[in-house]
Amino acid sequence: MGEEVKQALPFAALVLFALASCDQPAPANRVELTEPRPALPQVMMESPDTSEGYWSVAPNGHAIRFGDAGEPPLLTLDCILREGAEPQMEIIRHAPASPGLTAIFPIIGNGVRSRFMADAVLDEGEWRWEASEPADDGKLEVFTGTRQILATLPGRGMLDIHGSRIPGEFVTWCRAGREIRDVRPETAQERAENQEDPDFK
Repeated sequence: MGEEVKQALPFAALVLFALASCDQPAPANRVELTEPRPALPQVMMESPDTSEGYWSVAPNGHAIRFGDAGEPPLLTLDCILREGAEPQMEIIRHAPASPGLTAIFPIIGNGVRSRFMADAVLDEGEWRWEASEPADDGKLEVFTGTRQILATLPGRGMLDIHGSRIPGEFVTWCRAGREIRDVRPETAQERAENQEDPDFK
């Protein structure tokens, strides 16, 4: 996303116009679908297995992603830095969503209980849930420790995220608006220690 202003594109629906009069034929023209359909399941999603998940830093350095190696991310924190504007933090839950919907996204961790309002957004061909807050918002303190984080989106399962220094460093970096060094990626040794440390449970 970087400097670009993100917009949720409208979801095109297949429309058939029928005339009310029985003596007039119904037109056969249809509006072609030009955008992807949201892959919204009809049943509740189970919580994904996050035992091997870890935080990685995006190539542009402006986002961190939680998920398994080689797999699409489950959760992303994206720092939006624009000239003349206060830093913003976007919390992205990569899970199926339907256009026009909103949901309360509770996240618990580091002694903090936060509730974010998430909107269904279409971005780069993916329907997902996004919440946006000023980077200095107190609710983001849920990410600033090194303890376990539980992120639950109703109907889309819970993410059990092991403790890590990465989220806290990233929030601090975003709040400073590029004034401190970039977040250092988590090493394999750190990752293994965090996943095995019982103090994070």
